[in-house]
Amino acid sequence: MRLDKFLKVSRLIKRRTMAKEVSDQGRILVNGVPAKASTNVKVGDELSIRFGQRQVTAKIDRIQENSRKEEAAEMYTIVSEERLNDTE
Repeated sequence: MRLDKFLKVSRLIKRRTMAKEVSDQGRILVNGVPAKASTNVKVGDELSIRFGQRQVTAKIDRIQENSRKEEAAEMYTIVSEERLNDTE
């Protein structure tokens, strides 16, 4: 499944266009490698997403084409969530 679609279906990011923009800005890593929106993801992959001052790392547990709101959180496990400090 494409990265941007997974992020939308799993509701890690609300809209697919936003998921595409975030990945094109280089703020998403798949298994430690910068990823584009078209990158294919699979079960077991680890995503690191930078949301402003937060870095969220999640592991993909399940992939499905669509999901209800209640099922979306079962598609991934949050591995870590940390606050980033600006030292610039």
